[in-house]
Amino acid sequence: MDLAEAKASVIRAVDERAELLLDVSHRIHEHPELGYEEVFAHDLLTEVIAEEGLAVEPHAFGLPTAFAARAGTGGPTITVCCEYDALPGIGHACGHNIIAAAGLGAGLAAATIADAAGGRVVILGTPAEEGGGGKVRLIDAGAFEGVDAALMVHPANGDLTSMNVIAVHRVLVTYHGEAAHAAAFPHKGRNALDAAVLGYMNIAALRQHIRPAERIHGIFTEAGDKPNIVPARAAAEWYVRAADLRRLEALEQRVVACLQAGADAAGCTVEFEWQEPVYADMRDNEPMIERYAANAGELGRGLVLGGGQHRHGQRQLRGAEHPPHDRGVAAARLDPHARVRGLRRRPRGRRRGARRGQGDGHDDRRPVARTGRPRPGQGRFRAIRGGAGVTFYSRRS
Repeated sequence: MDLAEAKASVIRAVDERAELLLDVSHRIHEHPELGYEEVFAHDLLTEVIAEEGLAVEPHAFGLPTAFAARAGTGGPTITVCCEYDALPGIGHACGHNIIAAAGLGAGLAAATIADAAGGRVVILGTPAEEGGGGKVRLIDAGAFEGVDAALMVHPANGDLTSMNVIAVHRVLVTYHGEAAHAAAFPHKGRNALDAAVLGYMNIAALRQHIRPAERIHGIFTEAGDKPNIVPARAAAEWYVRAADLRRLEALEQRVVACLQAGADAAGCTVEFEWQEPVYADMRDNEPMIERYAANAGELGRGLVLGGGQHRHGQRQLRGAEHPPHDRGVAAARLDPHARVRGLRRRPRGRRRGARRGQGDGHDDRRPVARTGRPRPGQGRFRAIRGGAGVTFYSRRS
């Protein structure tokens, strides 16, 4: 099978499944589920894959809502990732229902030519993207071992070649003071909420003097029980972001100093619980981006340079000599996600009547399915990101 024939074949395969894939996207959108709780999405996707004739492994790699389906018997292995978890309170505002349907369509289409094209395709269900570290757990379990390249598409507000996806670390901060009656004996109290507020104000001042690519933002999660009780406990959650892991570590120290100063001023104590994993910054793979852009261009979707910032990167993996599941690699502090966040404009070619605010991912599935295999001889494995919010994982020398 030559390349032109293979591309034409996967386009037909996607088009033949268009209504099915739209239905999958809409049904997942109507049933939002948080990370590691995506039972409906898991069952729906595995059911569709099985009905398409592929062997599918539910609850794969020790994760109850992960899955893996495979096609092809030899040659390079290409993995297409599906995400399907939602956000608390706002459901699928990040469009993971579209990611699931796009990955499903691209994987099913590529599977139809896997043997003829001399390759293998894996459709990988990756739960808990939204802060749950799902891909890190899959990497540690060996889900990407032996994979030559992996791709994922994410909805954005335009068809982009890249986005500025920076490193991030999340921290839970708890302040401890001493309760007292706020009217009768205020002098006996130590106000933990004051400590949290002072720390917040310190961060607000710090924001004036950080690099343009750095971000710090947080919320109060506990702030006392009653106005007439001096709060003995207050808590906050913070995200600290920087261009790369080195700068992130330096910024974390400044953040800790600000929050500690708030506790000291209020006569309270403070505890820091840094949450793992740390999310690394993303690195682009230009050859893969160029292939994706060319395929998208042939379908009438011109890509533009991206911008903006997002908390998610990918675990930057080392290849043959340090397999992905090796705990020794974890010292690099890697990121479990990889994609671009944004609002989704109505994509070209979306049928009238499709639900407002939901791109169907139809045109995205075809260039993902068509994008060629990596160059032979690449040795090191890392995550990179491409057009229309597409994520690629590729071996590099």
